[in-house]
Amino acid sequence: MHQTEPNRFQAFYEEDKYIHLKNYLYNYRLRKMSLEKNFQHERPELVLEEGCGISPVLTRSDRIVYSDLSFTALKILKHTHKRGCYVVADAIHLPFKAGIFSHAVSSEVLEHIEDDYKALKELARVMKPSGRLMITFPHRRKYFANDDRFVNHLRRYELPEMEHRLKTAGFRPMVIQKVLGPLEKVTMCFVVFCFSVLQNRKPRKIKNTRKIKWINVFAPFFNWLNRLYMGPVWLDAMIMPRALSAVLLIDSILSEKPATKDGTIII
Repeated sequence: MHQTEPNRFQAFYEEDKYIHLKNYLYNYRLRKMSLEKNFQHERPELVLEEGCGISPVLTRSDRIVYSDLSFTALKILKHTHKRGCYVVADAIHLPFKAGIFSHAVSSEVLEHIEDDYKALKELARVMKPSGRLMITFPHRRKYFANDDRFVNHLRRYELPEMEHRLKTAGFRPMVIQKVLGPLEKVTMCFVVFCFSVLQNRKPRKIKNTRKIKWINVFAPFFNWLNRLYMGPVWLDAMIMPRALSAVLLIDSILSEKPATKDGTIII
C-alpha cells in the first residue's frame, strides 16, 4: 500500500493480542474461503498476493509471492507461514518485471491506497496476458462508518465504480460474488464502538507474562465464537441482495486488447 502518513497497521503488528487473534476473525475466514474456492481448479504458474499483512488469503501453494508495505508484517508471516516468497513492496511501484504473474490477488487493499487506479495499472503491468486477478473490496459508499475510519479506509466502492476502474486498467470482470452482507457491517460497527470505549479507559499496566496467559485462555474461546458466527454471517451474505453486500469479490481477466478512457475494450 502507498500512503503519505505512517502505516497504522504497523502498531497492530507489534501487538501480541492482534497477532494471536487476527486469523481467527470470522470475516477474514469467509474472505479466505471465497478466494480459495475460486482458486481450487486453477493451475497457476506464479501468484502475487498484494497487501497480505500477517493474514494471507491464499496459503495452499508454494508458488506465491507475498507482498506488503510493512517489513514487520512480512517478517511475522515468514516466521508463521514458512511458504512462498516475501517482498516488501509499495502497491503503486511494484518491484517486479512486466508480465511475470499468471494470477494476482488484492483482498481489502485498494480502499487503503490514494491512487487506486495506479495500483490496478501496476497489477496489469506485472501480469501475463489473460492473467487472472481476484479482488475483494468494501461495498456501498453509504456504509462508510466508524469501522472504516478505524482501519484507515479512504473510501468504499459502488460496484459500477469498481468495474469501471478494472476495465480502465485493462481487466475484464468475469464473475462477481457476494462475500459479506449487511450483518457483518453492523457487527463490525458495534465491535469497533466497544473497542473504542475500552481504549479510552485508563489503561492498567499488565506484565508480559500475565498478558500471554490471558491470550492463551481467551484465544480458544475467541476462535470458537468466530467459527460459530461464520454461519449466520455467511447465510446473511447469501440471502441478502447484492446491492446490500458489505464486501464483494470480482474475478477478472487481463484483456489482451487495450482499454479506452471510458473503460470499454477495443475489439
